[in-house]
Amino acid sequence: MQSLKRHPALADLSRHHHHALALCLKITKAADDANAQPALIEAIRQFWEQGGQEHFREEEQFILPSYSRYAEIDHPEIIAMLLEHVHIRALADIITRIEGEHQADIRQFGSILEKHVRREERVIFPMVEKALPEEELERLSPYLHEDSPHCRIQPK
Repeated sequence: MQSLKRHPALADLSRHHHHALALCLKITKAADDANAQPALIEAIRQFWEQGGQEHFREEEQFILPSYSRYAEIDHPEIIAMLLEHVHIRALADIITRIEGEHQADIRQFGSILEKHVRREERVIFPMVEKALPEEELERLSPYLHEDSPHCRIQPK
């Protein structure tokens, strides 16, 4: 797949997407192995608590309000993105906070997260880059988190 050129203001969020996709791959490879469930739960907890939820907050608190000043916010792709945020949050909460069997939840989390990342990279971020003037993207840059080793998926 060809690498997408991303505006520097959004580059850190794109790097976090790379870590999300690494988690999705880990889930795909091990989701059917009941013995892998504790390690997958911990990987999801680490991803979520050390960057994932903050990533969503930054998109919702900074990127989308800014986007709405320059383009129509009532767009099916943005609505889908926000619904995915809600679904991913709910699954992360179930997987990381409720004891029990979570193989189906983990598979669903990985599937939705992968679809979500691809939507943001292929559709949402290009929409944002097209709509927002350069000075607005630069203004947002300090509010969007930097890539952090805390967001990286640790090897098993």
